[in-house]
Amino acid sequence: MLFFVKRVLPILFIFSTSIVKAQEEKKGIQWMSFSQAVAKSEANPKKIFIDVYTKWCGWCKRMDSSTYSDSAVITYMNQNFYAVKLDAETQDTIHFGDKDFVYRTEYKANEIALALLNNQMSYPTSVYLDEKFAMLGPSPGYQTTQQLLPQLKYFAENIYKIKTWEDYRKEVFGQ
Repeated sequence: MLFFVKRVLPILFIFSTSIVKAQEEKKGIQWMSFSQAVAKSEANPKKIFIDVYTKWCGWCKRMDSSTYSDSAVITYMNQNFYAVKLDAETQDTIHFGDKDFVYRTEYKANEIALALLNNQMSYPTSVYLDEKFAMLGPSPGYQTTQQLLPQLKYFAENIYKIKTWEDYRKEVFGQ
């Protein structure tokens, strides 16, 4: 019995942990709709990460196939955020708070995308909301894994409350 506890159990634990991680990577980021993320965060508060994209955006597709497919990004995102894929051009009405956000033909975008991006329409843009749905900040442009992971950490671990992004960026990247 002691042999089993000392030798076999640690091996089983390592094996089962690697299986869980492999399954998580296979599933990828657990994307959900904006409404689903809000409902989940109301029940179990967690920050929200929003990937604002369009169907025609080449850099958005590249970020999907590279950055969002990286195992470190998948694991960190799924553990620390409710992740939302938001098509800026969706014609669906999105209800949030006491407002219905609708598609605006004059902007070729949904009002919620306009609000999240401060009318600075750039794709892809990563948007971070805190547990009370307050905007922490948008981050426009394509990002590699090496660029995105420090941002995720900055917001998920509340570093933004004690350091500016510039100071944190200098620590991480040495620039």
